[in-house]
Parts: sequence; structure tokens; C-alpha cells
Amino acid sequence: MAILVTGASGHLGGHVVNALLERGVPASDIVAGVRTPDKAAPLVDLGVHIAHLNYAEPATIDAALQGVDRVLLISGSEVGSRFAGHLNVIEAAQKAGVEKFVYTSAPKATSADYALAAEHRATEEAIAAAGLPAVILRNNWYHENYTQDVLGAAESGVIAAAAGEGRVASASRRDYAEAAAVALTEDGHVGRVYELAGDVAWTYDELAAAASEVLDRDVAYVSLSAADKQAQLEQFGLPTDVAQFVVGIDLAIADGVLADTDGTLARLIGRPTTPLIEGLRAAVAEAQPAA
Repeated sequence: MAILVTGASGHLGGHVVNALLERGVPASDIVAGVRTPDKAAPLVDLGVHIAHLNYAEPATIDAALQGVDRVLLISGSEVGSRFAGHLNVIEAAQKAGVEKFVYTSAPKATSADYALAAEHRATEEAIAAAGLPAVILRNNWYHENYTQDVLGAAESGVIAAAAGEGRVASASRRDYAEAAAVALTEDGHVGRVYELAGDVAWTYDELAAAASEVLDRDVAYVSLSAADKQAQLEQFGLPTDVAQFVVGIDLAIADGVLADTDGTLARLIGRPTTPLIEGLRAAVAEAQPAA
């Protein structure tokens, strides 16, 4: 059973490869699709096959799929232009006749109206139209998404957002990676859409409290209006459209898009999800240079 993991040199993809190995998948059965093979040394060290795979270059996708039975499509990182790349992977997988196609989507991709959902919704629709035997993993936020907020709070003592009293049911990348490995390796799951989230949905006040403990200093959450948050981001140098996108995510959080948690992720991976403070502590330690 050969498994292709796209985006394998990214943060989530690397965890998925490790999770597959931990579940007993031989390294020889794992194909790590990477955009820049020269930067895949950590994957080479694991003994897996390395395949050049660029979502924008269909020929590389076709080559990477040779002999592959199951595919994990990790969503691209280029917001606003990733659907075209996803479609290339979908069409190649359909042509190759893969037996299982797993996709990392976004929370409530087909039911909530927020900026991040659009490309994921289009991708899910394309997967369905292609008739692929698919598993959709709608990953909630990663704890690691807040690494820079915590690092910034080390100096400012503040985490500022336009998320109001909204809650986020985040989990660690490793948690979501283990779920992907389960979906890829276990029989079944085809046809399922899983809304995956951490066991606890926290508020930004609770995020600030966790940051306080990680940093060993007081950190407060400052609730901003959408206009003030956008102005702040633009002051930090973000282009207007990027700032608007980020603010849109905050507003989606305020509306409760990321608040739901029903234990599905924990059930899939067979353990509780990583607590917020543990995830933040590990992420901050990894981001800080060694002394």
C-alpha cells in the first residue's frame, strides 16, 4: 500500500509522515511529495521516497502518483490561488484511480460564510464531482497558529484581536497529523466528512492566561474593533487585502465558526487532544533560537 503525502516538507506534512511511520507503515511505502526536493533532508533521513510535486505543475503530480494507492492532499498555503493547484491534484488522482483520497479542509467549509472557507468549499465540491473515494478532514485551528502572538506578548504583554468573546477549539498539528494517518491507513472512513477540533474551546482571555504561564509574565487580551485591528495590521506592514483576510478570520471566530468540539478528533486518534498550554509551550520553544 503506497501512500503519497503532498506538502510533506511543511509543518503538518512532516508530522503526517512521522505518524504513518509510528503506525507501522514501512518507509518504503511512503512517498513524500515536496515542492523543493533539495530542502527535504529530514524526510530523506527517515528513508521515505522523495518525489518532486508542485501543485502548479501537473506533470510532477502525475509522476509522484505512479504506483500510489492512497493520497493525502494537504491544502496549499497560497491563499487566493490554491484551488487551481488542488484541482490539478484531484484530476491526477482521478486519472490514476487511487483507492482513497484524503483532504485537509477547513472548519464548516460548506456551511459557514468566511474568507478561508471559499477555496476549501470549491475543493470539496471538485473532489465530489470527480467521484473520488474521499475522506474530508476539516481541521480546526492549530495551537501553533498563535506562536507569533505569544512571542509578541513577551514584549508587549498584550494579545490583541477582533475576535470578541469567540471561542477556538484548537489542537496541535501533531493531533491532526495523527488523524490523517488514521484515515489513510485504516479501512473505512471513505465518504465521511470529519469536523476535527481540540477537546477544549477556549476564549482569547484564556489564550492570554496560557501565554502568561508560558512566558512567566502577565499577558492581557485586548479586544479590538475590526477597523482598529486592520489598522494595526497595516501599521505592521501587511498589505490591505491580507489585513482584511486576517480580520475576517477574527470576525469568523467571533461568530463561533471555530467554537464547536464534539470529541471526534480525540476518538480518531485514541487519546485526548493536546492542551492549549502544552501546544503553545512546545511551539514557542521550537521558535526560539537555542541559547
